[in-house]
Amino acid sequence: MLIYIDIQTTGLEENDRICCIGLILYDKETISTHKELIKPPKKIRPEASALNHITNEMLQDAKEFEDSEIKDILQKYNDYDTTLVGHNVVFALQMLKKEGFIFNGAIIDTLKCSRSLIPECEQFALQFLRYELRVYQDEKQLSDELGIELRAHEVLSDALHVRLLHIYLNELADDERLQELSVNPVLIQKLNFGKYKGRFIEEIVMNDMSYLTWLLNGMDTLDEDLRYSIEYYMKML
Repeated sequence: MLIYIDIQTTGLEENDRICCIGLILYDKETISTHKELIKPPKKIRPEASALNHITNEMLQDAKEFEDSEIKDILQKYNDYDTTLVGHNVVFALQMLKKEGFIFNGAIIDTLKCSRSLIPECEQFALQFLRYELRVYQDEKQLSDELGIELRAHEVLSDALHVRLLHIYLNELADDERLQELSVNPVLIQKLNFGKYKGRFIEEIVMNDMSYLTWLLNGMDTLDEDLRYSIEYYMKML
């Protein structure tokens, strides 16, 4: 069983929670889609609504995760025969853990795998890879087949693009290799944000160590691969 997952949250702070989950299930010849709004224990932030177009009013009548149908689906397939596939799936697992759900199967993180197998890409956001790798060329057929509206930051649409990205990555590595890459840190060569965007981390270490130290100490939400990479190059100095 393959489960492609995308979630939306009330924000990106430590106390933020899931407000929507989308799943695409592939079980041999059977394909199904599932989407559900989740009532969080806190209000959704305006900056989150600006991206996912989910409002507090939309969540008023939603079920809490514990009582949701999505939770029952995830629990039904929560075993070693299931692989959960997502773009930054580690984040999804962390958010699910806040809801009391621990996943027991294998994972494929298309973000980590893309960083490892296609390091020449300038960015690794899902929507960037959608166009950079031209997976959009196959999206209409699949979206029509599954009845999914194509819209960035909509959970089923994003889960569909994770599926297409997974297919692309399978041309470079099989699932066993992708699973291995998904649980190991990735060495990133360049920063993709801030005043040194596009510059080699190794170069920044030599010229502005204090900036990288500030990133390590001042950003609790720093990407784990980026944190690993900064620390790696700092140790090499």
